[in-house]
Amino acid sequence: MRRYLTTLFTVAIATVAALAATVGATPTAAASTSYASDTRGVGPEIRGFQAAFAYPFPEAAPAGANDWACRPTAAHPRPVVLVHGTWEGAFSTFARLSPALKRAGFCVFTQNYGRGGIAEGGALSVIPGLYGTGPVEDSTQQLAQFVQRVRQATGASQVDAIGHSQGGVLIRRYLKYKGGADPADPAHNVIAHVVTLGATNHGTTLSGPGALAAVLRDAGVNVQPSITAIAGSAGYEQLVGSSMITELNRGGETFAGVDYTVIGTRFDQFSTPYSATFLTAGLGARVNNVLLQDGCPVDVSGHSVMTYSPRAISVTLRALGVSTPLVCAVHPWNQDWGLTG
Repeated sequence: MRRYLTTLFTVAIATVAALAATVGATPTAAASTSYASDTRGVGPEIRGFQAAFAYPFPEAAPAGANDWACRPTAAHPRPVVLVHGTWEGAFSTFARLSPALKRAGFCVFTQNYGRGGIAEGGALSVIPGLYGTGPVEDSTQQLAQFVQRVRQATGASQVDAIGHSQGGVLIRRYLKYKGGADPADPAHNVIAHVVTLGATNHGTTLSGPGALAAVLRDAGVNVQPSITAIAGSAGYEQLVGSSMITELNRGGETFAGVDYTVIGTRFDQFSTPYSATFLTAGLGARVNNVLLQDGCPVDVSGHSVMTYSPRAISVTLRALGVSTPLVCAVHPWNQDWGLTG
């Protein structure tokens, strides 16, 4: 599916380039229609991304998530909020990681954010299970509201947050713009630990098309309408050099009192270059940048499947304080279709 998304994205940019000399009126922006929704029901634990993506009930919660009666324990006092990426959903992204967290003793919560109509989400947003396409500002607000809901339900003052792709960017935006961090008193930060997997922290070239879009944009060509029409607002906003990415990183990439574990893969084809996911620690923050292939060359996870990587899951658990071995296992670039009990 994702290779076709990249092809469509490239076609959109090529169309813009061909029409660059055409001058037209800029349409007036309409009120946002983006929204978040609760999961419905609970799906099975699944080993591979393709099987999870093909699951016929894409709005299901991943196993282990959204037990609103769950209460944090002394061993794991912070609930974990999972944030999916662009063109994905909570189930397709976390059908293996969520149950692993639950077995480790965490309360786990997630939602499907950034849903909307074609105007903001692009043509792909009509496909079931393709969420996270709406404007990034709206999605950040939806995350902030969800975190507050989790805190109220569990009684926890802090949460830990795990984000894949755009999800990592939303967590960082929540810290910066929506009260997730308290620079004056880091002890009052809402988020204690951040784990990102393939996050578009410095924008993405999308293995090439995004870089071309940046060149056209810098040349004064309005590429936004054509890209948004296919990839959605979020797809456009995550491109390298976008105003959203520039402002997010202005003044520092981290916040004091927050621990960041930033996971990347050399074989990422969507958050590119892969090294652009890594963060630089500012004063009072701790950053652990982890390349999956360091010490484990047999893990060749691509972008979508990295949340199913046994190594990535073990890195995530260890980042949240779980005493567990660092796993190295063969993990194909495009994973498998297998279910697990």
